[in-house]
Amino acid sequence: MKIGNVELENNVVLAPMAGVNNQAFRIIARRFGTGLVTTEMVSDKALLLKNEYTWRMLEVDPEEHPVSMQIFGSEKASLVEAAKIIDTSSAADIIDINMGCPVPKVTKSGGGSAWLLSPDKIEEAVAAVVAAVAKPVTVKIRSGWDSAHILAVENAQALERAGVSAIAIHGRTKTQMYTGKADWDIIAKVKAAVNVPVIGNGDVREPEDALRMLAETGADGVMIGRAALGNPWLLYRTARLLRDGESVGEPTLSEKLAIALEHLDRLVALKGETVGVKEMRKHAGWYLKGLPQSARVRGAVNRALKQDELVAILTDYIYQLS
Repeated sequence: MKIGNVELENNVVLAPMAGVNNQAFRIIARRFGTGLVTTEMVSDKALLLKNEYTWRMLEVDPEEHPVSMQIFGSEKASLVEAAKIIDTSSAADIIDINMGCPVPKVTKSGGGSAWLLSPDKIEEAVAAVVAAVAKPVTVKIRSGWDSAHILAVENAQALERAGVSAIAIHGRTKTQMYTGKADWDIIAKVKAAVNVPVIGNGDVREPEDALRMLAETGADGVMIGRAALGNPWLLYRTARLLRDGESVGEPTLSEKLAIALEHLDRLVALKGETVGVKEMRKHAGWYLKGLPQSARVRGAVNRALKQDELVAILTDYIYQLS
């Protein structure tokens, strides 16, 4: 799949996830064969105010490429200026605009899914961004605001007129959040309505789901988010199935442990021991999901303060199961 001038090695895309898609996780996702990784949402206003933490989010490791950097905001002018900063100050390959986040904190200020009610406003803002930068611009949307306002086709057509290089669509409305079933029919309608690449998102939990989504919707790519938490093997297995038609089995316990510990190492290197260990607690819970007596171990994980302590907890547990 090709997005603008960026050639992807396959059509599996890591969905942007706030609080998750930092550099440590993105590198692991790329190592597992993901065709494109996407950053956490970057606030346009925070970039313009030169917030130190936000500016650090612009850093891209050479191992990540290709990587898409996602921005969010509620105003055309600030989106344009933020996109210019990423265009010139970040090594990201693609600029993505979030017009699908359903979280009230974002939508109440007019960002994320709030854009979905106004195709004309979307076209004007995105066209201005496209005209201001050299990197390809993509946009992520949802099917609509609610069941009474399903404007995905109109919004996608507005985005195509604005000059985007690809569109990602999550088959749920803003009001659904992450509940209920994703509507793949709307993904198919969007694909039929535009000529730019369309990436489908929602309810891809197994490699076979991705294969079925592509067949049912005609989408050019699949985007995987929550199902990859603690399970980057899903990205690898999906890429192999879509590219080679080959089914790859689940990882062994020792493989899970090795990647969890690598994830911890990368987080500590990125954010320091105190913050890195704290952030790894939630990831460890995802890595342990579904394993015997994991609830007991998660309690110990959530009390860990030091890297060595967390390594010992995870290692002992996995060895007891082996």
